[in-house]
Amino acid sequence: MARSARPLLGLLVVGLGTLPAPLDTSVNIAFPAITRAFGLPLADIRWVVIAYVLTYACLMLAFGRLGDLVGHRRIFRLGLLVGALGFAACAAAPTYALLLAGRVMQGVGVSLILSCGPALATSLFPEHERARALAFYAAVTAVGAALGPLAGGIAVEAWGWPAIFWLRVPLVLLALALSWRLPAPPAAGSMRGFDAPGALLLVVCMSAALLATAGLPEPLDRLLAPALGPVALAGLALFVLRQMRHPQPLIRLSIFRQPGFALINGLSVAVNLAAFAVLLLVPYFLVRMAGLDAAAGGALLAVGAVGTVIGSWVAGRLAGRGRVGLLAAAGAALAAAGLGAVSAWTPHTPLALLGLSLLAQGLGVGLFQVAYADLVVAALPAAERGVAGSLTILTRTLGVVLGASGLSAAHALAEAAAAAAGAPPAEAFLTGFQCTFRIAALGLGLSLALGLANRAVWRMRA
Repeated sequence: MARSARPLLGLLVVGLGTLPAPLDTSVNIAFPAITRAFGLPLADIRWVVIAYVLTYACLMLAFGRLGDLVGHRRIFRLGLLVGALGFAACAAAPTYALLLAGRVMQGVGVSLILSCGPALATSLFPEHERARALAFYAAVTAVGAALGPLAGGIAVEAWGWPAIFWLRVPLVLLALALSWRLPAPPAAGSMRGFDAPGALLLVVCMSAALLATAGLPEPLDRLLAPALGPVALAGLALFVLRQMRHPQPLIRLSIFRQPGFALINGLSVAVNLAAFAVLLLVPYFLVRMAGLDAAAGGALLAVGAVGTVIGSWVAGRLAGRGRVGLLAAAGAALAAAGLGAVSAWTPHTPLALLGLSLLAQGLGVGLFQVAYADLVVAALPAAERGVAGSLTILTRTLGVVLGASGLSAAHALAEAAAAAAGAPPAEAFLTGFQCTFRIAALGLGLSLALGLANRAVWRMRA
């Protein structure tokens, strides 16, 4: 095999191992089948998402640091193995409790994979091609997220809900079989340098914060909710103190004092929070307002993911040619413009305009994500690539979690207010839809304005 083909093959292996994570969007399409299979009330199905997201969000940064210490390939391969076991456990679960346990195991595996995936991808190429490797990684995520609902719908229809988990087992096992082609540079440390108490504090802080956002089932919510906020704040304070004093912290907090670094990470949360409005509400609009069936609605929704793939490719080509911070700002601005266009949708909006709105929003997200990842990876030394990659995924996850709760609440309030004013159900839904997207677009625009007010953001270079 030609030497020049080896990095590309390694990149394909990383992409193959990463693909099952964004394919988790297939789980949403199986919700009705899962609730029927276990006789669940509709409200309980959210724990299928919470158990998974909470697990990998809490562990991401710790596993990234562990990869820096003992080797990214080792952590990535362990994640593939645990992920395969987690997918199989979910598919074979005879009870809902065991399904949730399988989702936790799946979350551990995905966290191991994602924490070191970007580091492995960038290690395959010289530094001047780093942005292109990150663009490929972002494109894999976008393609997987787009294919998930379509593939999941076909699988559930043909074989039932366990198929959405069984079908991902061969992918991770194939990636595991091919992972020997991935680079295995000397480890930068050992387990003895890993800050386990700091990792535990981070888990406590993140768990309390995310559960406070998502809410607990009654009566636990009424009993424990008042304590979750103080526990999260106390955990954060202790984690910060621990990181400041530990000789090998999970993440060097001094990095956030670099010009523009804290702001660009905050902007990543804002971009992903606002973008989640598309996945949350657009499917309902396409069925209820535009009159599309599920297949046509899924195809139109995939236009946004196609935009993200294109935006990632463009960003990969442009990132090494100037101020990457300016490229990130342009992506955020385009995403906000796309969300603003969605807020103007009505039942009479032509399908072409619906598609163009989603395409613009997706392009903006693709541009931003690659530019942002390139900036974060460049800001940390090569020995901390696992931490850098984990940080980019952590801010994305925080945005999604905050968007799921905040945007849902915004839509419910606006819809209820319209219904109380006498609007029929369809009109009330449309009012809530338009209001939510205006909030998302305006919030992202304000976040971008705050970032641009600090010249260090748009002057950042990778």
